[in-house]
Amino acid sequence: MTDTYDPAIDAFIRRVVEHGSHYRMDQMEPLYAPDQSILFVSGEGRVERVPRAAMMAEFAARGAAGDPPLSTEHRVLHVEQQGDHATALLYRRMSPARPPALYELRLRKDPKGWQVAGETVVAFPRADDADDFLPPRI
Repeated sequence: MTDTYDPAIDAFIRRVVEHGSHYRMDQMEPLYAPDQSILFVSGEGRVERVPRAAMMAEFAARGAAGDPPLSTEHRVLHVEQQGDHATALLYRRMSPARPPALYELRLRKDPKGWQVAGETVVAFPRADDADDFLPPRI
């Protein structure tokens, strides 16, 4: 692992956010690996897995219905790359009316470039909750 990573990852993430937020299906399709899925983790610890086809269908339905675009508000918090694999953590808010989320994007590079291979979405942690996960030493 290094502290540097492929600068194309930042541009790739901007395309994912921009095209997804505007329901541009033709541009979204190649950004996601065929086996991609999203894991949504609830506050109670339940995990819901949404396959790529269902996610794409939801975005296509919103676009076809004329839904307003989602907010493109996001901030890349951290990226780690190991060869042709990378993990990116994003602060993401899709609407000013909804709370932000922490997105973990699992990226994979193939000859055509980076793709989202998987995502995990959880509520964005409160600053009070973002302390060390270990209890204090006695």
